[in-house]
Amino acid sequence: MHTDDRGFTLIEVLIVTVIIGILAAVAIPKLAKSKEKAHLAAMTSDLRNLATAQEAYHYDQATYYDGAVPSAKLAYGVSSGVSVTLSSVTGAGWAAVTKHTNTLKTCAIFMGGAAPPPPAVTDAQVRCS
Repeated sequence: MHTDDRGFTLIEVLIVTVIIGILAAVAIPKLAKSKEKAHLAAMTSDLRNLATAQEAYHYDQATYYDGAVPSAKLAYGVSSGVSVTLSSVTGAGWAAVTKHTNTLKTCAIFMGGAAPPPPAVTDAQVRCS
């Protein structure tokens, strides 16, 4: 009488489990790094959109938007999870910093006569750290 034993041995199952564990150990850090890059891209994009909206507002109002006048909203939106803080807003310039809820890094920009908030160092260029 011949029996047909089909299935996996314990050793085969353990080897497959180890291989899956190794692949997961390699993939998870790469996924986390990709997510952080996406958050930084969202913050950078929001600052660039803010700069465009500020210049349009300045063209119409001869001053930069400081957030004090609720009815005078800028024509731009903020990405999900991103917060934007305006500072040093005058008629000659402004500065802004963005933060994301899922990263400890910040991005900043300044224009005109505003004091550069860290990590920004060059006028009209977004910088993240």
